[in-house]
Amino acid sequence: MATKNNFEISLQKLEEAVEQLESGDLPLDQAMKVFTSGVRQAETCRKSLSKVELQVDQLLQKDDGNLQREPFDAE
Repeated sequence: MATKNNFEISLQKLEEAVEQLESGDLPLDQAMKVFTSGVRQAETCRKSLSKVELQVDQLLQKDDGNLQREPFDAE
């Protein structure tokens, strides 16, 4: 599944960027590059999650025991 792989890769890169920035050991210009990359990775993660959210259905059990598919409600 490409979305899962993209999400996982982007999340890993985002976590690495956060670790680098939190270390405080980067020169300012390098920190800005890492920050910019992290923002891009966060946006990629957000887009991936939005795509998945649109595909999610909840299965709700009706009173008679049957399952009814309903669209995911994010609210």
